[in-house]
Amino acid sequence: MASGATGWYRGRVKAVPSGDCLVIVAMASSKPGSLPEKSITLSSLIAPRLARRGGVDEPYAWESREFLRKLCIGKEVTFKVDYNVPSINRDFGTVFVGDKNVALLVVSQGWAKVREQGQQKGEASPYLAELLRLEEQSKQEGLGRWNKDPGAGEASIRNLPPSAIGDSSNFDAMGLLAANKGAPMEAIVEQVRDGSTIRVYLLPEFQFVQVFVAGIQAPSMGRRAVIESVVESEVAADDTNGDAPREPRAPLTSAQKLAASATSETTSPDPFAPDAKFFTELRVLNRDVRIVLEGVDKFSNLIGSVYYPDGESAKDLALELVENGFARYVEWSANMMEEEAKRRLKTAELQAKKTRLRVWTNYVPPPSNSKAIHDQNFTGKVVEVVSGDCIIVADDSIPFGSPLAERRVNLSSIRCPKIGNPRRDEKPAPYAREAKEFLRARLIGRQVNVQMEYSRKIVPTDGSAVPTGANADSKVMDFGSVFLPSPGKGDGDGAPSSVPPVGTQQTGVNIGELVVSRGFGTVIRHRDFEERSNYYDALLAAESRAISGRKLIHSGKDSPASHITDLTTASAKKAKDFLPFLQRSRKTSAVVEYVLSGHRFKLLIPKETCSIAFSFSGVRCPGRGEPYSEQAIALMRRKIMQRDVEIEVETVDRTGTFLGSLWESRTNVAITLLEAGLAKLQTSFGNDRIPDIHLLQQAEESAKKQKLKIWENFVEGVEVSNGPAVQNKHEEVLQVIVTEVLGGGKFYVQTVGDQKIASIQNQLASLNLKEAPVLGAFSPKKGDIVLCHFLADNSWYRAMIVNTPRGPVESPKDKFEVFYIDYGNQEEVAYSQLRPLDPSVSAAPGLAQLCSLAYIKLPNLEEDFGHEAAEYLSDLTLNSGKEFRAKVEERDTSGGKVKGQGTGTFLAVTLVAVDSEISINALMLQDGVARTEKRNRFDKRERQLALDNLEKFQEEARTSRQGIWLYGDIQSDDEDTVPPARKAGGRR
Repeated sequence: MASGATGWYRGRVKAVPSGDCLVIVAMASSKPGSLPEKSITLSSLIAPRLARRGGVDEPYAWESREFLRKLCIGKEVTFKVDYNVPSINRDFGTVFVGDKNVALLVVSQGWAKVREQGQQKGEASPYLAELLRLEEQSKQEGLGRWNKDPGAGEASIRNLPPSAIGDSSNFDAMGLLAANKGAPMEAIVEQVRDGSTIRVYLLPEFQFVQVFVAGIQAPSMGRRAVIESVVESEVAADDTNGDAPREPRAPLTSAQKLAASATSETTSPDPFAPDAKFFTELRVLNRDVRIVLEGVDKFSNLIGSVYYPDGESAKDLALELVENGFARYVEWSANMMEEEAKRRLKTAELQAKKTRLRVWTNYVPPPSNSKAIHDQNFTGKVVEVVSGDCIIVADDSIPFGSPLAERRVNLSSIRCPKIGNPRRDEKPAPYAREAKEFLRARLIGRQVNVQMEYSRKIVPTDGSAVPTGANADSKVMDFGSVFLPSPGKGDGDGAPSSVPPVGTQQTGVNIGELVVSRGFGTVIRHRDFEERSNYYDALLAAESRAISGRKLIHSGKDSPASHITDLTTASAKKAKDFLPFLQRSRKTSAVVEYVLSGHRFKLLIPKETCSIAFSFSGVRCPGRGEPYSEQAIALMRRKIMQRDVEIEVETVDRTGTFLGSLWESRTNVAITLLEAGLAKLQTSFGNDRIPDIHLLQQAEESAKKQKLKIWENFVEGVEVSNGPAVQNKHEEVLQVIVTEVLGGGKFYVQTVGDQKIASIQNQLASLNLKEAPVLGAFSPKKGDIVLCHFLADNSWYRAMIVNTPRGPVESPKDKFEVFYIDYGNQEEVAYSQLRPLDPSVSAAPGLAQLCSLAYIKLPNLEEDFGHEAAEYLSDLTLNSGKEFRAKVEERDTSGGKVKGQGTGTFLAVTLVAVDSEISINALMLQDGVARTEKRNRFDKRERQLALDNLEKFQEEARTSRQGIWLYGDIQSDDEDTVPPARKAGGRR
């Protein structure tokens, strides 16, 4: 306590035991734990005594105590010890509230009488004369205990019920609960047993009861050697140590009390128990509180919530204890409370655990399969709704056409019914289709703000361990909150509008909250230390509204039946049977379910309850694996994926694909493709049958003139190829150098004399880069194009980030995996080797072209002779320093997106050195490190002739038993078998 040279001290009144006594604690202390306190009896005063156990009050005792309590409790006071009586070890003193002498106020109202002199000299108040004068004045006025009305003294004595005088044998706990369940009861706290147990007078009957604070358990104060009182014995908690919650135990019998007093041993308090008790005392001891009874346990102990005043508001004692680390959440009593109150307690405990506050000092969190994602907020357009809790968003910050532009976002902390997988004969769960359609109607094509929050490793269903390292990427899902910006509150149809938590900037409609509030999903109950949505409380509140409103999945009703005929997997004959129904009206409404290629789609026709494969009449995009095919698909995904469209069906082809025209927002979508240079007209279809043919022709001519995409090498009168213009449309030959050799016969090349290469090299050479990036200022993400310092030749090159460290970058030595997009090699580099790259340089496509040797198969690195084959190919190409002619035989539709090998088109080539007549393909066969591909009865004549020629070189190696033929003929493997024909219209 603060003191001055005069002996005066400052403190705050913690308790008022009687009409002439105060318990005062220090105002503040720099030391942890309970603050020092002192009990002060007002000098020269004697107030009426309150009843001891089994007794009765002296007249006016309660009113006297109440006057002093209301005057001083919780107030800041100044006091001085006037004298001490050693025989009773009690300090007597003078107390001021502000500038008012408390003793003078008590006597002036007649609530205490003045004792003129103690047993020893000096045992008197320095204000004795004034006290005597005020006492005489109050007597004359009949104030307080000097009331002159007959019977007033007897009327002031409280008529205490049995529970108030220690007789609990007839106490009806269940009756009290039934009469007051959920209703606030006025009470005064008389004693704090421990941080979560208090004893109170229930007003106005003065029922003296013990209340265990609902939902929590504070540390135990230990067991005493001798049971002090009947009440303490009957409600003593089980002091078993440990983390498990402790329930109150049954009342003790007289024999048990006697045995306990003789045999019990003293146990010390649990850690932080005195601090928790002191925390509760400062807030509720001798205060007016409201008790809301929540329940009664099996031993008839009262369980309730306690609310105490704090200025103009009321505070929840349980929540305050948990937030400050003085108590733990316990399920058994929390189950008696409302869900909202339980949620607040659990959230507060989680935060206390995270900060290891007080009782959680030594807490070790359980292992979690989730990890926070930082600084990955982005905006973009929703291009696909996968299910009610998963969408795909085209990131605005990533260039259009990049395979990483579309990001899959799973909605944080919610779960919707599974959509199922038709390929595995998995049917959609009830309300799964409705949940997906709900999101599609609101989000598709809309701009959204995404706040990524955490990623989670998916544990295999068979219980096996989650893979680590490179293979772990496929087992990680990213979760975030998605917001639909809106100018007003909600989304116009009653949707909730979340209030962002501290530190976030998102506004608008929280899609996760919207889904849950409509009854399309439930909220995941995370384990303590699992990452969760920043808006978790709002999600739980939305779920409560949906449950109380019995909405959809909470209704107990079956979802509406849905019968859709899927013509994409049916026979061509069945598709033709549906043609008349689709031609009855000129235009038919449809929904684009999938984009199969730039010009081919799967459509849902709601009116006819069927799904069809649909293709543009007379318009074709590059096939999968060909240049610009992926850009055509990306464009269509952004333009029409899952959009409401109109179609006009002309006919159906022999595979069951319907042909016609398609409009979105009254725009012929084929025109969009042609204008972008991503498609060409096929005149053989018959121009007279194609609506808007003149507009389509104008769009194609415009793309040709601008030399866009597939027309970039267009020369009037010369057939187009995607390499240099050549006179023979069946032959495309590139002049190349080999820049990187991979396993399995794959390698990267650069085109010789390409002006783009020279331009980019000049731009990179002009850069002056010395200083390392500042941590935090530059945070490259997966898919970003950056500058990377290649230590082997001390030069800078363009590179794509393939893998990043988990979490934020903390050291310049943190490792990133990069792919050099102009050369094809890949390596792991330190953060200090990376620099941001100007968009004007990064936007240009990578110059490395992924290739394989046509018509032959090389063993992979993990197979026999795999390393020998790769080394031999390196010696013939990369290490030779020669230039090669690469004749493009085919564009492989199975490649181009091999993990760790870039994203270029996969070309199968015949590779011939400029100073040689024998191809590398033939040399590999001749030396026994490769074999020819298997023939197929559908092979074209060119392929058959090429295989005839190559098999001569293979026969040389087989006869001389070189390389892979060392032990005789090689048996065919699974890769050589012809795959079954794909069903028409199936998803590719």
